[in-house]
Amino acid sequence: MRTVIARAGAADIPELIDLMSEFYAESSYALEREWAEASFHRLLADEARGAAWLAWQGAEPAGYVVLTLRHSMEFGGLAGVIDDLYVRPACRRQRVGFALMSTLFEACRGLCVAAVHVEVGPDNVGALALYRSFGLRGYSVERQTLTAELAREAHAGASG
Repeated sequence: MRTVIARAGAADIPELIDLMSEFYAESSYALEREWAEASFHRLLADEARGAAWLAWQGAEPAGYVVLTLRHSMEFGGLAGVIDDLYVRPACRRQRVGFALMSTLFEACRGLCVAAVHVEVGPDNVGALALYRSFGLRGYSVERQTLTAELAREAHAGASG
């Protein structure tokens, strides 16, 4: 079946949340739908934050990808982060992920993004192969990503 990739807008948030919920469920994470809705609204309302794209096969969403942007001192310009990439199991091995990544990289080139990052588990063989086909490589085994999650309540009403 033919895959069509479309940039997501506010009207697409319900589909994005459904896909995100499936993605999280695969890793046994619960998704707070209201939180996800607010997060997508903030992302899609400000192009400086990034973008999201949906993959469609006919009238059904097949997957999505989220790009977030930040300035990187290390790379001297914008850095993109593939924050989420998910393809429904029934749509895998049909080049849906490749189409989503192609669209994301095209957008990054248009924005003069200096580097693209992604986090992936070492056992996710399919995702690793896809990411490597786009030139993503392990940058350094010496580094770790450390995270301090600030209270979601403090950000619930934030717009900037």
